[in-house]
Amino acid sequence: MKKKLLTLLLGSLAATAAQAGALVDLAAEASRPAANDMVRASVYSEVTGKNPAELAQRVNADIAEALKLIRTKSGVSVKSGQNSTYPLYNQGQKIDGWRMRSELVLESKDQGSVSELLGKLQQMRLAVGDVSMLPSPETRRKVEDESTREAIRAFQNRAAVIAEQLGKGWKIKQLNVQQGGQMPMPMMRAARGVMMAAEAAPAPLEAGESLVTTNVSGQIELAD
Repeated sequence: MKKKLLTLLLGSLAATAAQAGALVDLAAEASRPAANDMVRASVYSEVTGKNPAELAQRVNADIAEALKLIRTKSGVSVKSGQNSTYPLYNQGQKIDGWRMRSELVLESKDQGSVSELLGKLQQMRLAVGDVSMLPSPETRRKVEDESTREAIRAFQNRAAVIAEQLGKGWKIKQLNVQQGGQMPMPMMRAARGVMMAAEAAPAPLEAGESLVTTNVSGQIELAD
């Protein structure tokens, strides 16, 4: 009985193998430029001293004053960034003071408004961190859709070439789609703990483009 069941099982596997065609792994990609139509900038207040409570008051006052100014500009969004407090040690490895830092992140499609704000915020004892140009979410989604269509067409064309050369038909068995591209590159970065000059003029910003890439990988099955 066991031998009969084994024979039936092997026969079923053989029939399945005969029906299945060869599997081929493929990959294709497409890249498209996306306009850097949004600016992202960070500003921060950083102070050092002996008393953490006093430091917190000074930092909070700086941030509150900065928020008042930023919120007068329509079309500029602001959110809290990184906040940190850590001890400073003397040569005897004992705590000799504290450094406190609080950050705000600005985003807007209005480059002129952000540039003007950065100049004014520097006059309020805030330092400028990173300033980057990047595609806005809606611009990036649109370009991602375009590059996805192009990458899938490239995948299909490659599959058709392979099948044609082998005289086979084909169908997709598996498909993976991944989005990638360039990370926003900082256009300006302040040295740690260094405040910009109070008379700093608005920073000129050059938009440029970022490359958005779609990678498509998968497997096709060849059939007679």
